[in-house]
Amino acid sequence: MTRPALPRFALGDPLPPPTASDELRLRLATRRSAPAQALTPPGPSAEELEDILTLGVRSPDHGKLFPWRLVVLGHQTRTELAGLLTPLAALQPQPDKAKAVLGKLTAAPVTILVVSAPVPSHKVPEWEQQLSAGAVCMNLEHAAHALGYASSWITDWYSYDPQALDILDVEGGEQVAGFIHIGTLSEAPLERPRPELADKVTYRP
Repeated sequence: MTRPALPRFALGDPLPPPTASDELRLRLATRRSAPAQALTPPGPSAEELEDILTLGVRSPDHGKLFPWRLVVLGHQTRTELAGLLTPLAALQPQPDKAKAVLGKLTAAPVTILVVSAPVPSHKVPEWEQQLSAGAVCMNLEHAAHALGYASSWITDWYSYDPQALDILDVEGGEQVAGFIHIGTLSEAPLERPRPELADKVTYRP
């Protein structure tokens, strides 16, 4: 199915005002993370992936610092990474589990690595910049869902192991915000527990 191209706006262009959308409300109400190893083809086409990336980076960013970077990992690269990470899995507290989760890297048709890359700033704390990277992850998931795909935002042990970070080319001062795996589920996901608003929300006059 051919979709209309995303609108493009030049710097300083007025943006359309928000409008009520029952379709968007439904998508937000039904989006949930998928098991990464259950994601199968089809995945986003090249054009759809560009849309997902374009929408993903339209995220809150105090100071307009863009304190993150994205790496689209092809299947060949992910297979190579899994091979390089396998010896490190044996050094983890639960080696068998650590090795098993490497399957998440190679299952999905598309994987986007989001790296938090804070920029030195006297105005914007590093924590806020890390939150911006998290917002990019969430936006990528929403964009994938809007195109009819399922996704999984995960980290796993190799997002924190110093030797693994070298293999992933994550530089000093950077952190893995998440791997966003995108594909299709053969069965609809089941609803998971959600918090009661009364337990988590306080209204103050």
